Amino acid sequence: MSDVLKTTPLDALHRELGARMVPFAGYAMPVQYPTGILTEHLHCRAKAGLFDVSHMGQATLAGPGAAAALEALTPTDIQGLKPGRQRYSLLMAENGGILDDFMVARIGPEELFLVVNAGCKEADFAHIAANLPAGTTLTRHEDRALIALQGPLAAAVFARIAPDSASMSFMDVRDFEIAGIGRCRASRSGYTGEDGFEISVPGDQAEVFVLRLLAEPEVAPVGLGARDSLRLEAGLPLYGHDIDTTTTPIEAGLNFAINKRRKMTWDFPGGPVLRDQLDNGTTRLRVGIQPDGRAPARDGTEITDATGRIIGAITSGGFGPSVNAPVAMGYVEKAYAADGTPVALLVRGKPLPARVVPMPVVPHRYAR
Repeated sequence: MSDVLKTTPLDALHRELGARMVPFAGYAMPVQYPTGILTEHLHCRAKAGLFDVSHMGQATLAGPGAAAALEALTPTDIQGLKPGRQRYSLLMAENGGILDDFMVARIGPEELFLVVNAGCKEADFAHIAANLPAGTTLTRHEDRALIALQGPLAAAVFARIAPDSASMSFMDVRDFEIAGIGRCRASRSGYTGEDGFEISVPGDQAEVFVLRLLAEPEVAPVGLGARDSLRLEAGLPLYGHDIDTTTTPIEAGLNFAINKRRKMTWDFPGGPVLRDQLDNGTTRLRVGIQPDGRAPARDGTEITDATGRIIGAITSGGFGPSVNAPVAMGYVEKAYAADGTPVALLVRGKPLPARVVPMPVVPHRYAR
């Protein structure tokens, strides 16, 4: 395996802006800028943060039966997805585990647009391509960048560049011709719990586009560090930490991704497993965890009951700048999943008090 990191079209600009670059999913990515993670996080909550997510995989699935073919791999009603709309979906394993979570948008009658996680994109695209009927093709868009503009002022900022975007609602997808940039595709969605957009732009125009956004007074660049703390406060699971092939959508609280029509047949990988879990329950559930005090609980920290018996583990944890306190999520035995349940976290062999809390800890502010 090569140790050489890939770069996004914005690599030079990140370095020019003083970003601290780190390896992430095989790419050199900005973890923070000179203002620091705390400032970047709070700026996104108050104004508009700009994120480079170009490492994620973008592709078009087109041809007769495209929606049916993709639907056969997921629990989502993709055939019923209307043009100009997007859904959160899951690629499923036969054991009921999750191969990846991704976004799918209907662009036309026989055209879908996919955005998958960076660390899974090679396996995801190979899996999808191997299950397509004749005449249906998967085309990757390695020549495009993906920019997330997130925060309560993101819509006002983007409307100055793409005026028609102001009429979009949460999970709408629309193409725009932006002067000096070319054809762009924006979805009103994101990974922070805030209102905002994810915008696919030509890679060779990405820097011009980002500089135009950064020229707006409300916008500041935000790195991976604050992206993680923002999604953690919003209760959004991260693939490879909070969900993976050992977790099911039912355990993870992602039941909404299993649409009503799919529950009539359960004809997708892992369907019988999920049906049994919905009928009979699971042994564990993903929950929010609030540690007492100021010490954050990190990924892998064991969770115990009052007697010291291990009942689960933290899958994501850190400091939540918006609530000025540590925030975490993880899996616990179902009997301990009720909000307010006292638990303990084993940190360096010492039990520290904590409790189960509702997610998200910071309310979502999507433009519904």
